[in-house]
Amino acid sequence: MKEKFEEQLRICLKNGQLKLSEPMKSHTTFRIGGPADYFALPADEKELALAVQLCQEQEIPFYVIGNGSNLLVSDKGFRGVVFCIGNGMDAIEISEAGVLKAQAGASLARCASQAAAGSLSGLEFAGGIPGTLGGAVMMNAGAYGGEMRDTILWARILWENGEIEKLSKEELLLSYRHSILAERPGIVLEAAFQLEKGNREEILERMNGFNQSRREKQPLNYPSAGSTFKRPEGYFAGKLIMDAGLRGFRIGDAMVSEKHCGFVVNVGEATAEQVKELMEEVDRIVFEKFGVHLAPEVRLVGEW
Repeated sequence: MKEKFEEQLRICLKNGQLKLSEPMKSHTTFRIGGPADYFALPADEKELALAVQLCQEQEIPFYVIGNGSNLLVSDKGFRGVVFCIGNGMDAIEISEAGVLKAQAGASLARCASQAAAGSLSGLEFAGGIPGTLGGAVMMNAGAYGGEMRDTILWARILWENGEIEKLSKEELLLSYRHSILAERPGIVLEAAFQLEKGNREEILERMNGFNQSRREKQPLNYPSAGSTFKRPEGYFAGKLIMDAGLRGFRIGDAMVSEKHCGFVVNVGEATAEQVKELMEEVDRIVFEKFGVHLAPEVRLVGEW
């Protein structure tokens, strides 16, 4: 049965790649995670759609990643197929009307850089976010006062039933770290953004300012998944954690960053279980002291 599925999956991924028992720590910014049974890199949308359809028919679990940011994959790994959307699905186009259209595998940094090169403003905030467009739309990624919903026009979604649908900004139901994909599982294939003509030097200056601030304030010298917790209404997660006396608090090689308490970092060979235990302990202590729960922004994936 397993050999038959592998053979069929390889047929779907005619021009793509398939790796078996692939360690997910090689594909996440946390540098943590056990093996995925199958690690698939589709060459294009058609291959992805065929492979997803096969998983549905065979009732094989699957998960989609881009750059592997914002993820904590369990030490046991993932039983099923991990689809990595990247090369082959990362094209970016800019129209004369200032619309940037990009496939899901395009990095946010590239999208922001190409917009700036075309003297287009609206994606400066995204220049330092270490993710890809698909994940950014799915969770309405944001930084420095900007979010994907500020400029997005539409996104094309591959639903789990194989249907592809183009959703408008309103239909995407974008809010803080949320989209319709939280309620209805689907895969972002492509999205378009309406940008504004601006002064190229000023746009680059804003981007450089954001990136400088990121370097100064965030623990970029250690692997992490970005901001570990969502912002509780009326508070900042990092300040609550700092005020709870948890700066530098660690379990094994998982540690609350001393530079920015909103980040949990991997200071050596941290395991997923250590990170998860640390997150739970931080939430417990913050709730004890301030009566505020910290919901994870990091997505937990795999067997726990």
